[in-house]
Amino acid sequence: MKQFWLTARLDIVESLRARWFQVYTLVFGGIVALLFLFGLTESRVLGFIGLSRLLVTYIQLTMAILPIFVLITTVRSVAGDREAGVFEYLLSLPVSLWAWFWGKFVGRYLVIFMPVFAAMALAVAWATVQGIEVPWEMFAYYTALIAAMAMCFLGFGMLISSIARSTDVAQGAAFLVWLIFLLFLDLILLGVMIQERVSPEIAVTIALANPLQVFRTAALSMFDPQLIVLGPSAYVILDLFGVAGYKVFAVAYPAALGVVSAALGFLVFRRGDLP
Repeated sequence: MKQFWLTARLDIVESLRARWFQVYTLVFGGIVALLFLFGLTESRVLGFIGLSRLLVTYIQLTMAILPIFVLITTVRSVAGDREAGVFEYLLSLPVSLWAWFWGKFVGRYLVIFMPVFAAMALAVAWATVQGIEVPWEMFAYYTALIAAMAMCFLGFGMLISSIARSTDVAQGAAFLVWLIFLLFLDLILLGVMIQERVSPEIAVTIALANPLQVFRTAALSMFDPQLIVLGPSAYVILDLFGVAGYKVFAVAYPAALGVVSAALGFLVFRRGDLP
């Protein structure tokens, strides 16, 4: 376990020095600052709890930004070390393959999760100082959603990085995966299914295979428990999971998907790169 934590610490230190991490932190910190400047006051005028609206807007923006940030930066983990010849030195060190791979996974997870969580925590702290009511249930659930989202796309990134043989190929594949999740399953595929008169249950089930779609609907469920905004699709979702069940599914499924993807990446890495 010592090798595991040392590898995680090394990845954290390297990430903190990287420019992408500085940009990453500034982006999410800047989003919260802008939402406070332009969103919180307006929310009070409209009669909506200020911090609740800020958190809803923040997580919607996070869903668009976090996946591509995580994918593009993570796919360099294994592929970049492969190109740099790190694996040749790895064989001569008392570090197991398991400790190296999963140490990088845990270290990178902490690096990508903490700035996003810290921005939310800063918003809550400032609201507390200003005497604004804090929706603790929403804060806790959105924290769980962000943790699951980070786990999901980090796992995809590690899998792509293990399969790709160069950083250029890995980054291209990461961008393609992001586009598929963002557009294809939501628009093109569902449009084809509607045209072919696929049953609503099958259409919704396929849509929920997309973790981004799961995150969107779960975020809506905090202020719209019956998912009325989704129309007829809500009946299928609620009949299948129930309100509480869907909230659990929205956290458990993407997190499990990320862990499974990372495990597959480890198997590919162990069999393909080193004896």
